[in-house]
Amino acid sequence: MVRFGIMAFIITVVFDVVVAWALYELYKSHALSNLSTYFRMMHAAIMGVAIFTLPLALESTTAQEILRQEDIFNIIWLIGLFFFGIHLILLGKIIEKPKIIAFFLGIAGIMYMVDTGAHFVLPDYKEYASIFLALVAIPSIVGEMSFAIWLLVKGGKEKS
Repeated sequence: MVRFGIMAFIITVVFDVVVAWALYELYKSHALSNLSTYFRMMHAAIMGVAIFTLPLALESTTAQEILRQEDIFNIIWLIGLFFFGIHLILLGKIIEKPKIIAFFLGIAGIMYMVDTGAHFVLPDYKEYASIFLALVAIPSIVGEMSFAIWLLVKGGKEKS
C-alpha cells in the first residue's frame, strides 16, 4: 500500500506541472503569469524532493526510523506549500474575476504561508494545529474548488 501511495504522490507532482502549464497558457498575457507559474513549479519540485524520503521508509527497520522519514517528508512538503501559497496569491491577482474566487485564492495563499511560518516559529504549534488547519482548509477549499469548477464551466474566461 505504501508503494501505491508513493506512486500517487509522483502522479500528483506530474499533474501539478501540467496544471502550472495550463494556467500559464490560459493567462500568459498577464504580467504576473510567469511569476505565478514559477512559484507553482517550485512547489512541484519541492514536493518531488519530499517524495524521495518515502522509499527510504520502506527500508527502515524500526517504527522510529519510519516516523523520522515521514517527519522529513512532512517538513519538506510544508516548505513547498509556502511557495504554493505565493502562487495562489498571484493567481488571485491574475484572474481578478470573479472577485469572490480571487479573494478566497488570495486568502488561502496567505494562510498556507502563515501556517508554514507558524510551524517553524511557534514552539508550541501543536497546541494550535487545529486552528491553523481550519484557517488553511476553509479558504483553500472554497477558493481552489470554486476556481476549478469555474474553470470547467466558464473556461477561465469572463463574458465580454
